[in-house]
Amino acid sequence: MSDDDTFEPPSKSARKREVEGLQVLADRMSQLSDKELKRLRVPDQLRDAIALVRPMRPSGARNRQLKHCVKFMDAEELGEVVAYLDDRNSQQVAANRAFHEIERWRDRLLDEGDPALEALFDAHQDLDRQHTRQLYRDALREKDAGKPVGAGRKLFRFLRDSLPGAHQKN
Repeated sequence: MSDDDTFEPPSKSARKREVEGLQVLADRMSQLSDKELKRLRVPDQLRDAIALVRPMRPSGARNRQLKHCVKFMDAEELGEVVAYLDDRNSQQVAANRAFHEIERWRDRLLDEGDPALEALFDAHQDLDRQHTRQLYRDALREKDAGKPVGAGRKLFRFLRDSLPGAHQKN
């Protein structure tokens, strides 16, 4: 038998990194509901252990409970859970990006005025021009008068509901 055929167990550092990765995964899984965990076919023991983590504030006890969760985890069986969490995260990132884009349009309209309004109409030609202009004027009048931002919120909601890709569920 040659030296290449011998099996070397992972180093202590490699095992520690793997356990830490599983702890992070357990922490991410604690953000999922019981219904989601059940749908993803997470074993009952792991679901019960994760349920104990949810109400805990960050502390040594929470860290110990996360380590306890690792005992019930098998990295190969949890591939579907990892994919679900990554997909869920990317959807939240896209929704946040769309939300910030709408905020930028609203702020730009109120700061730059008519040139920004024309840029908005150029970028989104299917937008209801008359209604958008009316909401813009109301928000601008409100801003200039120093009143609370009710019309600005209406403008934001209108943009959120009207711009493509902006109305996504979190």
